[in-house]
Amino acid sequence: MPGPGPHGAAEGAVKARALIVDDEADIRELLSLTLNRMGLDTDAAESEFEARQLLQKQQYDVCLTDMRLPDGDGLALLGHASRFWPRMPVAVITAYGSAENAVAALKAGAFDYLVKPVQVNQLRALVKSALKLSEGSAVPAPAGAAADSEPAGHTLLGESAPIRQTRAMIDRLARSQAPIHVSGESGCGKELAAKLIHHKSVRHERPFVPVNCGAIPENLVESEFFGYRKGAFTGADGERGGFFQAADGGTLFLDEVAELPLLMQVKLLRAIQEKRVRKVGSAQEEGVDVRVISATHKDLAEEVKAGRFRQDLFYRLNVIELKMPPLRDMPEDIGLLADAFLQRRAVQDGTPVPSLSPGAVRALEDYPFPGNVRELENVLERALALCSGSEITPEDLQLKPAAVEAADIRGLPLEDYLATIEKQAIVEALEKTRYNRTAAAKILGISFRQLRYRMERLGIE
Repeated sequence: MPGPGPHGAAEGAVKARALIVDDEADIRELLSLTLNRMGLDTDAAESEFEARQLLQKQQYDVCLTDMRLPDGDGLALLGHASRFWPRMPVAVITAYGSAENAVAALKAGAFDYLVKPVQVNQLRALVKSALKLSEGSAVPAPAGAAADSEPAGHTLLGESAPIRQTRAMIDRLARSQAPIHVSGESGCGKELAAKLIHHKSVRHERPFVPVNCGAIPENLVESEFFGYRKGAFTGADGERGGFFQAADGGTLFLDEVAELPLLMQVKLLRAIQEKRVRKVGSAQEEGVDVRVISATHKDLAEEVKAGRFRQDLFYRLNVIELKMPPLRDMPEDIGLLADAFLQRRAVQDGTPVPSLSPGAVRALEDYPFPGNVRELENVLERALALCSGSEITPEDLQLKPAAVEAADIRGLPLEDYLATIEKQAIVEALEKTRYNRTAAAKILGISFRQLRYRMERLGIE
């Protein structure tokens, strides 16, 4: 006679099983009925004590628990389950308006959360994602197989301690649905990290939608995020979905989220908490299943203190923080990154792969790279244009220590010194906004016309 399968049933007849924990009989009945119709077997408990007894007797693929129980709370049960059944996704059910409970549960390791009154379509989407995770579709690949599990051209290269820790954190974050805030300096790979989290998650078959929040004109932000109905405003000739609808079932990556206007921050907070959006010009809300990953080169906590970013939205986005290390903290990885870039360019151009001389490698490792990986690529791009042979030399790199550059600037006449500082500020703003001049002007606190004039005067193309 065959032994029990992974869920306690005879092999060949395995059905997914869910544990439902809630002291309200009507909620238990609704959840059980919905999950039964999805083909799951269910067991129900009305207290933390009963739930722990069932967990000892039966293996479950997913657990749904209320945050408030007669003899405890969902966080205690979540902690117990995480300790003894770490592969079982646990989702919590919170009361309407209890955003703090949902955030606390996600920080404690909950897979996701539902808000009462429970919406059946949201429940189904959550359970489907949890079952994919339970089946192992988002289990991190074994050591040494990371490159095979990452999308082509989107690999987090390096063997230094900071980058290994970052890859391990990405693997852990991929198993959750919690909002993530990716922090770090410009050019250190925040969007790449977000893409990897999406690719390794149960959402990998659905869209990854990146949005540069600083590049959207303020009067269009709401319609771009939530969509609009026909006739909602001048020029709205038809109905259109926004970023949330485009990312439904997948991941919405909000880059430079600190640039969002305060009014839009309020609406974004509600959309994330309630998992519902309203198109501009519509009286009806629609449910969306979106995981939000945000990023900015700014210190969001400082933006909150300055009154430029809402504290409640900060706590909602910053449930888990992923801090990307700067390139200067992992100089041993620079040679590997440089070789990978040069190989990629050689394939694109159909030319032999150039090599870096030992002196060039040392020069790269000694340079602080304030622009991080993006600056490294720019340096190598310039070196390829200057290189006369098959080997890149230190002279081809044209690197100067930051202290020497600063001293050179201070030695200039006043007008030239001010022009140099102004040019650096404009170039940095353009790089941060991926050369969107409207967004760059906003960062600099000047008008688009002023920016265009200054670029022409300073010879910035």
